[in-house]
Formats: sequence, C-alpha cells, structure tokens
Amino acid sequence: MSEKKILTLKLSSQEMEMIEELARRKDASKTAIIKQAIRLLMLVENRLGDGGKLFLEDKDQKTELAVL
Repeated sequence: MSEKKILTLKLSSQEMEMIEELARRKDASKTAIIKQAIRLLMLVENRLGDGGKLFLEDKDQKTELAVL
C-alpha cells in the first residue's frame, strides 16, 4: 500500500455544501467523494487526451460534453 499524505483544502461554502450533499446521497464520507471526483477527472482527462469524446445521454437527447 502506498504512503498516505495529508492535504489541507479550503472550499467555499457552496463547494462544501455540494460535497456534503453528494456524501449524503451516496452514503459516503466527504473524503470518499473527493477521491471519486479526482478519479473521474483523471478518467475524463485521459479519454479526451487520447482523442476520445464524452457524451451525456438520456432517453430524449444525446449531448457531447465539452471540458475546458
């Protein structure tokens, strides 16, 4: 197992509320939510970096996701 490191993070009230809401919805810790967000961002970056595209799709619409 890799060595654990500590990160201090300053968030706005709105950002903290979003993390807390996600944690409630997923019945997870705030740390788990942040780790999941990091993994998701890396997945997105890797996909786009390899020339791939991302789409959001529901029963009525398919939209390409543009990431800056």
